[in-house]
Amino acid sequence: MTPPSSAARGLSRRGLFTGAAAAGTAAALPSLLAPAPAAAAPKAPAATTAAKPVAAFPGAVVKPGDGRYPTLSRGNNHRFVGEPEYIRLVNSTADVVQAVQEAVDAGKRIAVRSGGHCYENFVDDRAVKVVIDLSEFNTVAFDQQRGAFSVEAGAMLGEVYERLYKGWGVTVPGGNCPTVCAGGHVAGGGYGSLSRKHGLIVDHLQAVEVVVVDASGKARAVIATNAPRDPNRELWWAHTGAGGGTFGVVTRYWFRSPGASGSDPAKLLPQPPSEVWIHNVVWPWSALDENSFGRLVRNYGAWHERNSGPDSPYRDLFSQLKLIHPSNGVVVMSTQIDAGAPNAEKLLDSFLAAVTDGVGAPHTVTERHRLPWLQATRWTGFTGPDSTQRFKGKPAYFRKNFTEAQTRTMYRHLTREDFKSSGAFMTLASIGGQGNAVAPDATAVAQRDSVIKFQCGVLWTDAAEDARQLEWVRGLYREMFSATGGVPVPNEQTDGLFINYADVDARDPELNTSSVPWSTLYFKGNYPRLQRAKAAWDPKNLFRHTLSIEPPK
Repeated sequence: MTPPSSAARGLSRRGLFTGAAAAGTAAALPSLLAPAPAAAAPKAPAATTAAKPVAAFPGAVVKPGDGRYPTLSRGNNHRFVGEPEYIRLVNSTADVVQAVQEAVDAGKRIAVRSGGHCYENFVDDRAVKVVIDLSEFNTVAFDQQRGAFSVEAGAMLGEVYERLYKGWGVTVPGGNCPTVCAGGHVAGGGYGSLSRKHGLIVDHLQAVEVVVVDASGKARAVIATNAPRDPNRELWWAHTGAGGGTFGVVTRYWFRSPGASGSDPAKLLPQPPSEVWIHNVVWPWSALDENSFGRLVRNYGAWHERNSGPDSPYRDLFSQLKLIHPSNGVVVMSTQIDAGAPNAEKLLDSFLAAVTDGVGAPHTVTERHRLPWLQATRWTGFTGPDSTQRFKGKPAYFRKNFTEAQTRTMYRHLTREDFKSSGAFMTLASIGGQGNAVAPDATAVAQRDSVIKFQCGVLWTDAAEDARQLEWVRGLYREMFSATGGVPVPNEQTDGLFINYADVDARDPELNTSSVPWSTLYFKGNYPRLQRAKAAWDPKNLFRHTLSIEPPK
């Protein structure tokens, strides 16, 4: 059995719990007290010696045979391996325009990568011949002219949080995985531990810069804003939840909160908590049976159903319940709350009491302490090492609590005697709060009254195991939503799918027998408007993948 503390440390936001976070290493500093040898004295006065400027990242074209190719030609999900003719690493918007134009002129299929966290083969597809890699295009700065914060598409979320906080004491309510990049995360309507208090990251998006290709095949950079009279506004709106890789190449975003006024950068985005309480609780699988497991999951769902309104005193609390395979030893619940919120500790205690009520299985608190907020963005309760494995995940939005039939299905599939995989999991994450105060058509994210984001998935390493691992996660999911054709159709209890947890199975008529098309599951009533944006901004349908917006027929 895995010790509780080890399991709690090793599980990431996305269920990638293959090991504990790596320990940091300290660099040895030279002594400032040791005198320099006389011979080392400079001939000219120090004041006249200018340091050479550090060159910017030069960009690169990486082709097969280059030692970098095996790394740069694939993302984190090792189920998929692409065979691009080359990878173009870019360092400016002009560089992206040139890279896109060259690929279009040569008739080569393009895909875009920033952080490489895509769940499916949208980039690692053998039909893709050119990968435009934005990972080194990653500056975070305040744009005085626009009065907003500029974040380039290759900036990792951990970098974004650190630079915004250290520079101006502000943040954006994005995701909890620090190595996810802004590029695809923002376009998909990303969320994280501050979203119940401050909404989704796209709720603070003022503008986006995109390299698009017109009907004549000419590439150009376009800036689209949320200004009502901006002729490019629909391109901005399309990047508030449609997902990445569907209209062009996003090069940068600008963030400024709605209603923010003045020119002081410190007042233009949310200020994060100074400190947070972090809390980890585990339940040993050895003490859980079908009834106690079901009570725990339904308690968690019921609490979120009661406490996810925009004005709830619990909007400062974010939690994940991680139902990992019994071979890991425990079920884990990780929670964070703003330490400066009124009665924060009492709210945390009340939450735990509600979740544990009547479960009948003992629990252990493995962590409970205050952390400075910036340090908490790296807390392994919500983060973890990037996957270097094969992975399949399947999402769902929940508006209401889980049924007894659904929790029995969860328990049965996790405890199957014929499937024992430590990489099998389900994650239940808090949403709602301020994210539910936004109208469904204000952004492309249509799901604005849900309370839990559900994800089931499995990780493995051996390609020979593909069929067995996929059968498990697809079987679980199909049974969970058997009453609605094997998918979480928009209804009183469920509300479709989250595009950043992309699952191409929604397009498979054998796996989606609901008669509800994949586009409705992801985008609901916003899809026709997204199709009109597609026709206007990518008329040649050059930017496409299995779940990209399709041109109107």
